[in-house]
Amino acid sequence: MKNNEAVFHDVILGVVVPEDSNLNSRRKKLKMKIVLLVVAAAAVLGLFACTTQTSSRNASVDVSIDDFTNVNTITKEVEIAAGGTLTVTLGSNQTTGFKWSEQAEIADTNILEQTNHQYIAPQGTSTVGAPGQEEWTFKGLKSGITTISMEYSRPWEGGEQGVWKFNLTVNVR
Repeated sequence: MKNNEAVFHDVILGVVVPEDSNLNSRRKKLKMKIVLLVVAAAAVLGLFACTTQTSSRNASVDVSIDDFTNVNTITKEVEIAAGGTLTVTLGSNQTTGFKWSEQAEIADTNILEQTNHQYIAPQGTSTVGAPGQEEWTFKGLKSGITTISMEYSRPWEGGEQGVWKFNLTVNVR
């Protein structure tokens, strides 16, 4: 290499080479290819992440008492696989006399069945009257779309009915 030749350090390739317009052109093309390769890899990883999320066999939906502060009805959607399990957890304070309907109303029991319901007392608090949760478990039986409905009421005769409502559209695939 002659002393009067300009040189530059190619960051991508990590070598010192003489500056030459043809080489600069090739360097720019190489950088562009690397950028395109990185963008393509990111897109593929993004698609993979989306498919892993939606291909989940099981799902859960959680709604706290605080979510019902400003609204009386909450509607959500979820997707599970046939044979998969769906867990629905709703905030509940049974010390007030209110509780969610034990048996969820399922529009199409050929698509989805309820397998369990339980009240979960508040954990880690000694506060009297602290809210707990009610939890339902469902099993996807076959592909299709159905809905689940539940009401938060005082179940005795003359008690307030349907104070809060929860509706869930379930897509079993």
